[in-house]
Amino acid sequence: MSRAHAKAQVTGDDVRRIALALPDTTEKIAWSMPTFRVAGKMFATLPEEETSIAVRCPKEERDELVLAEPDKFWIADHEAMFAWVRVRLSALDTAELKDILADSWRQAAPTRLLDAYPELGLPPTT
Repeated sequence: MSRAHAKAQVTGDDVRRIALALPDTTEKIAWSMPTFRVAGKMFATLPEEETSIAVRCPKEERDELVLAEPDKFWIADHEAMFAWVRVRLSALDTAELKDILADSWRQAAPTRLLDAYPELGLPPTT
């Protein structure tokens, strides 16, 4: 594979830049790690020396993701009872990171923000 086709390494700085670009998002240190919150509600964390992220994900979808792509997604033992999934940054490109963070943001954002930013709002139901 040529360098032009090589996937650029996603970093903690990319997570910060993309997360903080989402409306009403702030960064706050909690549990000795960066966390990202929309209107005060956490939607992402940057644990493990910033080599992964934890994001909101409905349990049914989370389990499917882990089964389908175990090299990319996993469930931390202490988060197993909650609707969160871990994602290895080394397995992502920037476009996928944006999608994952926006999806998690949507799950935490209040209705007023979803209404104010329809391009980030929940996908229409069919």
